Amino acid sequence: MRWPWLDARSQFEIVGLNSVVGRAVRVAFTREERDVFVIGGGPSGLAVAIAARRKGFAVTVADGAEPPIDKACGEGMMPATQTALKDLGVELPCGIGYPFRGIRFLQRESEVSADFPQGLGMGIRRTLLQELLIKEAEKSGVQLLWRTPVLGLESGAACLTSGTVRARWIIGADGSYSRVRSWSGLDWAIRNSCRLACRRHYRVHPWSEFMEIYWGPRVQACVTPISKQEVCVVTIGETSKDVDFDHAMSVLPKLRERLANAELASHERGATTAVHSLVRVWRGNVALVGDASGGVDAITGEGLRLAFRQALALADAMRVGDLRVYQRAHRQLARRPIQMGALMLKLVHFQGLRVRTLQTFSKHPELFARILRIHVGQATAGAVVVAGAQLGWQFLAG
Repeated sequence: MRWPWLDARSQFEIVGLNSVVGRAVRVAFTREERDVFVIGGGPSGLAVAIAARRKGFAVTVADGAEPPIDKACGEGMMPATQTALKDLGVELPCGIGYPFRGIRFLQRESEVSADFPQGLGMGIRRTLLQELLIKEAEKSGVQLLWRTPVLGLESGAACLTSGTVRARWIIGADGSYSRVRSWSGLDWAIRNSCRLACRRHYRVHPWSEFMEIYWGPRVQACVTPISKQEVCVVTIGETSKDVDFDHAMSVLPKLRERLANAELASHERGATTAVHSLVRVWRGNVALVGDASGGVDAITGEGLRLAFRQALALADAMRVGDLRVYQRAHRQLARRPIQMGALMLKLVHFQGLRVRTLQTFSKHPELFARILRIHVGQATAGAVVVAGAQLGWQFLAG
């Protein structure tokens, strides 16, 4: 399609189809500077757009795809994730999703569970969550351009197929393998890690009040109830063989029994989960958010909470005109999830350590509850020290 150039001010018009609400959104751009231009229309990009609009910025979001944009993720939101979503002004409607009360770890020899210290978790289809974010973005006045790929950055501007859009702030929210991160020279990382994930939905009544994580050799499976008739199952591992569902079920017998007669409710979907610990998340007028800015391993369940909190912090930094404020907030927000993710990955890589740890938790469920409080940020520094000492003592005691 040819885009019509409109007048001497080099104004051009782009039409983005919003399939969620079933109508076309017609947006006029000029080569004058925009306030905020967000590259990526997933949850992190929409969250930044909403937060920036609440600060009074004129915001445009561009994405080469069109809704619904799906991703192979666990589809569970911790209580703190829902709080961050509310702080963005997005409320989960009554009856949407499925509540769960805490986390359960299971392996062949043992299992243990604990309730969240405050509130309930919520399982919700990724596509439904994005639809809610899109509706809030539209209501707040964000301009959404679907099927509009961004080809590069040039002198603080975004290059589209039909012209250049200048913006005061350009935000990269384009995922783990962010092109914006590469274009802006922010690819320098302290640490990199990569794992694979594969997701299925099963039509079965949830059998547990918990989000369950099944641990096996080289593979974990996260099971989240997302409705009265459906669960989301994600396998996570290092190789394609690890996450293959047939293989996973062969080494996770407890889960295999649960799903023995369940009907598939969706096509299988895979993804690569790359985690980067970046030296910095901004340069010039460009900032990164969500998985583009680093992220954490999927097994932590912290990805969405981090993205929403980063969006709020980035909007604050743009309001005061200093992205260094965002850099400091980003580092602080990521510290605990990165530490907890590193601990959980040790359980992934060292089977003997995992078996003994889960056996210890099974014998001392109150210790697992304390670890969960740390994981969700509801523990003081002193409580962290005490929990670590107790876990170490139980290991020594045998």
